[in-house]
Amino acid sequence: MLTFVLVHGSWHDGSAWKAVIEHLEAKGHQAFAPTIAGHGKGVNKNVNHAQCTQSIVDYIVSKDLTDIVLLGHSFGGTVIAKVAEVIPDRIRRLIFFAAFIPNDGESLNDNVPSRSQALFDQLASESDDRTVMLPFEIWREAFLNDADLDLAKSSYAQLSSEPYQSMIDKLDLKRFYALPIPKSYLYCTEDTALPQGEWGWHPKMSSRLGQFRLVQMPGSHEVMFSNPIGLAEKIIVAGRD
Repeated sequence: MLTFVLVHGSWHDGSAWKAVIEHLEAKGHQAFAPTIAGHGKGVNKNVNHAQCTQSIVDYIVSKDLTDIVLLGHSFGGTVIAKVAEVIPDRIRRLIFFAAFIPNDGESLNDNVPSRSQALFDQLASESDDRTVMLPFEIWREAFLNDADLDLAKSSYAQLSSEPYQSMIDKLDLKRFYALPIPKSYLYCTEDTALPQGEWGWHPKMSSRLGQFRLVQMPGSHEVMFSNPIGLAEKIIVAGRD
């Protein structure tokens, strides 16, 4: 039996993992899905990346979770890397699921194409609270391209605006890159949230881990909505010893 802590990505909160957790628990595992500070609807969005990280550290410590498999999806990859620096002794394995893994000194925004950077800058400047909301057209075509329109609309309704500061903070990751914690990278083969090829998740992001376990499955960036059972099965494979 494994204990999973699933950390969501941008625009999400912990509820994104509901169907995945149901299957993990049906298989006899424990699973937790905290919401990162500044994420979700109706909350203060004035947070930086360090506060995002601290909120997950506090969640794990408050529940006294140990020997955990810590998974980060997309933006959540940047969070679990920093969490691992703070509480490495509580972590059994890290899983980066279609996740950003910046080089030392980079931000998440440094790892997206220039047109995306420009769009995020514009959306943040036009917002009242310096947040970015993902346009539905991008969600539909690039993030959840393996679902029908009804599922795309219902899942999009669960999203909320993303604190921009957490996307542009430069991260000191020297300690992360020196950690001996085992790592896995979970990659969905139809994921076009980052353009495949030069900007793609694998091998560009995954190769930064050094030695790692690669687990692949069909699907989009948001396969937790389109195929939660299949994703749960692959998370188990990525997390096992």
